[in-house]
Amino acid sequence: MTYANTRPAPIRFGTDGWRAVIADEFTFQNVERVAQAYSDFLNRHTPDATQPRPAAPHPPQDARPHVVVGYDRRFLSGQFAARAAEVLAGNEISVSLFEADVPTPLVSWAVRERGASGGVVITASHNPAHFNGFKIKAPWGGSAPPETTRAVEALVDAHPTRRAPLAADAHGGLRPQFESYRRQVESYVELGRLRDTAARVVVDPMHGTGGHWVENFLSGGRLGVETIRAHPDPYFGSVSPEPIDRNLAPLKRRVLETGALVGLATDGDADRVGAVNELGETMTMHEVVPLILLHLARVRGQSGGVVRTFSQSVLLKRIAAAHGLILYETPIGFKYIADLMLREDILVGAEESGGIGVRGHIPERDGILNSLLFLEAVAASGKTPTALVKEMHREFGEFYFGRRDLHTEVARGLALVASLATKPPSAVGPHAVESVETMDGTKLVFGDESWLLFRQSGTEPVLRVYSEATSVEKMNALLDEGCRLADSFR
Repeated sequence: MTYANTRPAPIRFGTDGWRAVIADEFTFQNVERVAQAYSDFLNRHTPDATQPRPAAPHPPQDARPHVVVGYDRRFLSGQFAARAAEVLAGNEISVSLFEADVPTPLVSWAVRERGASGGVVITASHNPAHFNGFKIKAPWGGSAPPETTRAVEALVDAHPTRRAPLAADAHGGLRPQFESYRRQVESYVELGRLRDTAARVVVDPMHGTGGHWVENFLSGGRLGVETIRAHPDPYFGSVSPEPIDRNLAPLKRRVLETGALVGLATDGDADRVGAVNELGETMTMHEVVPLILLHLARVRGQSGGVVRTFSQSVLLKRIAAAHGLILYETPIGFKYIADLMLREDILVGAEESGGIGVRGHIPERDGILNSLLFLEAVAASGKTPTALVKEMHREFGEFYFGRRDLHTEVARGLALVASLATKPPSAVGPHAVESVETMDGTKLVFGDESWLLFRQSGTEPVLRVYSEATSVEKMNALLDEGCRLADSFR
């Protein structure tokens, strides 16, 4: 008789958390192992007084580590969160467990508001429905930095799992966090002006934890607001809950049917934002983020640094230069942006995948706040999103972005990226390669600042091929050539 290999699966944190397929590697046993490792980390490490972090309005009175635990709408997320909370409690850690699914930004906000030692969110964010994940939040509310996740990985299986029943008040006390978060958003966005706008808006949380949050902030005035796909569905309507073009057909259709000014979308755990213009066309973050930056710099008159990740737009660089703003560039992953937001005066930081952070809020992505902020930018202009993009292109140059996701084994994808870095092609089609950048993946840069980037995902077996170019035709041609390069790699 033969037996299956029962050795525990290795735990590896990617760009933002540990993610795995439910019932394969994402099991209750493995969630316990990760929660135990995180407990060991917290009990070994006292907060670093030299680490910058926002002051907590309500610091804890208990000397024990305190962790806020939340979860999304995925299959068994609530049960996985309860199990993680029991392990934390079994290690003498004070736990506050949200009593229902909530957007990840609320967990981040609660961590900061309560002065907690950290947070745990059971979510796989934008991954397909058969995945779930374990995100760790740092004391300042942002994603745990690499040194934390590496330390947690090293502690997996260092001690047997310890569990204990949750304290009677583990679900209590978090309800005021809803109100403090609401007050924060209401103080940040001109909601009165938005509610008084004579237009229609369609909101699409993609069956995720965004639910009716955006609509609730906007309702009560002349603005017509409709939310679609708001009910929980662990299958996310048979698409991945990532607010990109191929997943937003219902939102695009409804915007056209209702004559809406804009469509707003959030991903599975509501920390990312997406948008659809009045023509029912999906806007890329290479349009949305520069428009938000222009609104903050010109309409609000704000200044500060601008952070773009390695796959973000040339337009951010040009807009920052035109307004005398310092530009920073980081690897892909919001944790790098958050680190700069803690240390420098950063006005806005953004990644291509829809994660945006703004000064005066938590140093983390927030799809709810940024949906409202983008709507504010559109409403304040008195123009349509299409007109705003055309105006921006006239002033700063035309650039168009696209991305292709290729299912590729991680080892093969990494080998391709490394090969292109050491032996890059002299040209891609008729376009000569002027330079090669390797901050995160391999980027081939052309003479007009167009570029083609190859990067293996840090959270799933996907090779991402990105391009930004001076015309839609050139962008698509570069993506076609990039996919051919990837397919022919041996």
